[in-house]
Amino acid sequence: MLITKQIFTNKDESKGILYLACSNLDIGASEINNIYQKRWKVEEYHKSIKSNTALEKSPAKIVRTQSNHIFASLYAFFKFERLKMKTNLNHFALKAKIYLKAAKAAFEELQELKLVHEIGGFA
Repeated sequence: MLITKQIFTNKDESKGILYLACSNLDIGASEINNIYQKRWKVEEYHKSIKSNTALEKSPAKIVRTQSNHIFASLYAFFKFERLKMKTNLNHFALKAKIYLKAAKAAFEELQELKLVHEIGGFA
């Protein structure tokens, strides 16, 4: 078994160590690292599609509606990817930004309805 060690610096300037193990004795440390990087992309995909597109939270019980929910989740993931390329923000930051804008718009609408209600003499 081959084991590689990576030492890296986190955003908070702390040091991190990552050990990678591989049972293929015919490859070197750089190839093990490349394989890990590719696998990590798959992990990021699964985390994002579960957390940001509500793939797991489907209340659907019928195959057709379950299929539609899965399709909508995949479509949302690819929309996040396009936004990620344009903005350099990750999916979690994009989702937070979208929620914040939606909450702001809802609050403004509520304020307008309140004003109309008060002006109309219903207060």
